[in-house]
Amino acid sequence: MLIALNQPYGVICKFSPEPGKRTLADFVDVRSVYPAGRLDTDSEGLLLLTDDGALQARISDPRHKLAKVYWAQVEGEPTSQALAALRTGVDLGDFVTQPAKAKIIDEPANLWPRNPPIRYRAKIPTSWIELTLREGKNRQVRRMTARVGFPTLRLVRAAIGNVSVAGLPPGEWREIDPADLR
Repeated sequence: MLIALNQPYGVICKFSPEPGKRTLADFVDVRSVYPAGRLDTDSEGLLLLTDDGALQARISDPRHKLAKVYWAQVEGEPTSQALAALRTGVDLGDFVTQPAKAKIIDEPANLWPRNPPIRYRAKIPTSWIELTLREGKNRQVRRMTARVGFPTLRLVRAAIGNVSVAGLPPGEWREIDPADLR
């Protein structure tokens, strides 16, 4: 079984209860599945869950090079130098990221409102970057954008492989065919 969930902002990426916090159990009533990868509580978007250990490894292990697409709303207007750094790899101190695809995009169409909304600062504009990674270390996108001078305000995972969050409202899930990942 493979499930695509649009994980809402503020949800802990686990099924076990956490007092006063929302977890995956609040949205997915199938208890035989586990997350294939993770999303931080302050991120949102596509999360895949499966009951197949080999499939879980294939989705989350960077050796399999499964592309993960993120939309990052960043503070400021990224420069061509910042985008070039994202494309060649960013030294984060403890590791250098693999090259990523990076481009400036318009705010994604049909993007749901975030609750709570990001902070608004009248004198500092925001922009959207689409990043495609084939690795996924802890808080990697946020660390990458901050390192090149444009901190992430909102982070949405838009796709994993060929599976997209499109048409899936926050907190909703659907069963998908594992072949759809390719």
